[in-house]
Amino acid sequence: MGQLENKVAIVTGAGRGIGRAIAIGLAGEGAAVVIADFNGEAAGDIALHIGSKALPVTCDVSNTGQVNSMVETAFKHFGRVDILINNAGRARGNLVARMTDEDWDTVFATNVRGTFLCSRAVLQHMIPQKSGVIVNTASGLGMRSLAGASAYGASKAAVIHFTQTLALEVARYGIRVNAF
Repeated sequence: MGQLENKVAIVTGAGRGIGRAIAIGLAGEGAAVVIADFNGEAAGDIALHIGSKALPVTCDVSNTGQVNSMVETAFKHFGRVDILINNAGRARGNLVARMTDEDWDTVFATNVRGTFLCSRAVLQHMIPQKSGVIVNTASGLGMRSLAGASAYGASKAAVIHFTQTLALEVARYGIRVNAF
């Protein structure tokens, strides 16, 4: 029996990379895991790998309707949401003078807006539960500069600030918010 038995986690960007590893790790500790990714096929593959305690959901975290639907699907399927891992992220590197509006907006839509939307949606369940954990994927580039990484670094600085502010807002409900 794992440390997270009877807990339900949502992991965004879980179709590959760090998100995949996090989802597998949480499941290994006993959690039921919602595998959320904009690539539904990748989410399904990871869910098959994990087994019956995994639920794949196709979700673009920058889309309010899709995020709300993802969280409601998780709640209806498992009856609760205990953990949110805001891992979905995008990086589009370029020097500021050469960066397109689309590159800037895409990075912020996923990294910042997605973190906000997913957090807001799960709080509708965590606050009444008076418990929960939200973990946001940040980066050292949110605190230091690197030429060609202005959009990514600025978005991760925003995630760090958002994390600190949200932690202050929801601590009274027994909800912890951290970034790594």
